[in-house]
Amino acid sequence: MGAMTQIRVYDDNINVWNDGTLPAGISSEALKRPHRSNPRNPIIADVCFKGGLIDSWGSGTIKIIDTCKQAELPEPELLEQEGGFSVTLFKNKLTVEQLTKLGLNERQLKAVEYVKEKGKITNKEYQELFKVARMTATRDLTELVDKAVFKSSEVKGAGSFYELL
Repeated sequence: MGAMTQIRVYDDNINVWNDGTLPAGISSEALKRPHRSNPRNPIIADVCFKGGLIDSWGSGTIKIIDTCKQAELPEPELLEQEGGFSVTLFKNKLTVEQLTKLGLNERQLKAVEYVKEKGKITNKEYQELFKVARMTATRDLTELVDKAVFKSSEVKGAGSFYELL
């Protein structure tokens, strides 16, 4: 009845925006856990339920979030904005936006881009690229492993490297 649904496709995400706000008492955070449903059109919702397209009212957003997690994708962004509701699905967890949410520093962000392009990085390459000491490189790379961005090679010592997880 209001504005047309808008779908925006970008290199790293898809965003769907629809006119209208969430029902009173339901927040974006509530959509991430079991919540009551207040369908705008109960007749259509009932037909979808009886047709097996939905299994229970109020579970759709939880299914979307769980499906993204199973595919090892970032959790979708659910936002009320500009008089409407927006859902953003991310292509992968290695976008600058997602990596920034992990709290990576500028060197680490650049290292991820380097590994996307080259396939791997060594501690020595990290030191040379960013003009840092060996311990700083080790600390930064270890943090990338701890945050499930990189994995360490099976080789230890000379010849070891890091690649995307």
